[in-house]
Amino acid sequence: MSRALMLFSGNANRDLSVKIAEYLGKDLSDAFIKRFSDGEIFVKINDDVRGRDVFIIQPTCPPPNENLMELLIMIDALRRASASRITAVIPYFGYARQDRKDQPRVPITAKLVANLLTAAGANRVLTLDLHAGQIQGFFDIPVDHLFAAPVVIDHIKSMNITENLVVVSPDVGSIKMARAFAKKLDCSLGVVDKRRINDRDAEVMNIIGDIKGKDVLMVDDIVATAGSLTEAAKALKRNGAKKIYAFVTHGVLSGPAMERLRKSPISSLIITDSIALKRKNRKISVVSVAGLLGEAIRRIHHNESISSLFDYSS
Repeated sequence: MSRALMLFSGNANRDLSVKIAEYLGKDLSDAFIKRFSDGEIFVKINDDVRGRDVFIIQPTCPPPNENLMELLIMIDALRRASASRITAVIPYFGYARQDRKDQPRVPITAKLVANLLTAAGANRVLTLDLHAGQIQGFFDIPVDHLFAAPVVIDHIKSMNITENLVVVSPDVGSIKMARAFAKKLDCSLGVVDKRRINDRDAEVMNIIGDIKGKDVLMVDDIVATAGSLTEAAKALKRNGAKKIYAFVTHGVLSGPAMERLRKSPISSLIITDSIALKRKNRKISVVSVAGLLGEAIRRIHHNESISSLFDYSS
């Protein structure tokens, strides 16, 4: 291909960017990013990007406003430096939970973020396990939506826990994801029916499925304060579950999450490195998605199909 591939990283998760670069056998290109004394962000691209195929790796994880603004400014700088194509690689897409009007006079912020990325000059977006798949339709540019499941399912199989396992969705919204895991792991499926009290807490109403005397793997896309996840784990334990595991793609782990996990009956929480883990916890293990993202970047650059990377969802 005539356009050379170049990788840039923001500050949100530089460790993941380094791993992706290593997978591709490349170095991260040079961009200078700093904050002025008033908090404004300044970006200078130090490498020549004219006519190049550029990928910026930057999850919009906490602090979301800082990381999103940094991404937008980097896109603008690369566009003005005449990059041929700019792909925003957003392993964790912040504001994804604000994807609809569920009450009067509220915004659809996920759509606003999509508009901002396009207006800044992004030509394409590569992301992972969106909270709502329909967010792809908020963009007027191509969106490649990957799933972490193929990488994580291999990890779970290596743990040798599938013999007496039930895959459980901790809420109705994650049923599709849980069903895909159950199919690939050849396990039965369960669902926790819950009622959300506020943005930090939820109340479990019913357990659907046979989990008595079984080991349980809960699967979800985001764990923030861990209220829903830990309440679901307690309900499963009360209803006869034995060992409880959880996989969540994006470990936001904000507020009381760590303390709730420590006190919960969850034996092990598996997350990906879409968001950098700030504080170590003996219950948390991290599976890298660098190879998955790196392979997608390689295929996008060479105009190859990436559909095989997310065939698991069928």
